[in-house]
Amino acid sequence: MGRFPVSSLVLLVLIAAFLTFQNVQASDPELTKDFQVPAGMNAADIDGKFFTNTILGNVTPNAASPFATVTTVNAVAPSQAPFLVVDGLGVSMALLQYPPGTVNPPHTHPRGTELLYIIEGTLEVGLVDSTNKLFTNILYKGDIFAFPKGLVHFQINNDKYKTVRALAAFSSSNAGLVRLPNTLFNTSAPISDKVLQISFGVSGDVVKALRAQFA
Repeated sequence: MGRFPVSSLVLLVLIAAFLTFQNVQASDPELTKDFQVPAGMNAADIDGKFFTNTILGNVTPNAASPFATVTTVNAVAPSQAPFLVVDGLGVSMALLQYPPGTVNPPHTHPRGTELLYIIEGTLEVGLVDSTNKLFTNILYKGDIFAFPKGLVHFQINNDKYKTVRALAAFSSSNAGLVRLPNTLFNTSAPISDKVLQISFGVSGDVVKALRAQFA
């Protein structure tokens, strides 16, 4: 077998280093131990319960809301009982329940890719890439759909009678959530009406009407 030219070997090393750097930058910080022991907790006191979370076993959807009921389990949620063991492990999940006619509005997860698995029902999903191309599909029981990290996506249950249930897995212990309607019209301090009017090409009355939905 012939030897690699030194220049080719150096190039391969540089490419490998670059790809490694990209992967590190794109994911949760890597742990240098089996798992993270939370501050204030003694490692000797940890047992199997630390690795267990039962919150998803007793969740009922809010049928009165136009939005899907999303129950997230990660390093910071639910607030009353976060799943601390996943901190630094680069994984988390959520149970999504869509009563008839409900929607999970356009949103992004800035820190993680999502895999959505349909437990029961039929669900319409969509995502928009960075070229503004829309990808949609109808998912059925047992289907899995991937939403790449940071891309805008949504889901809607068009069935008039049946609730859809799905399980989402994320490539981050806290993938984050940015809901576009909320982000634009329900900020802690309001975005200037002028900014929104020019951006969307609408009148001030339309902006005020949209804000009123979140009052």
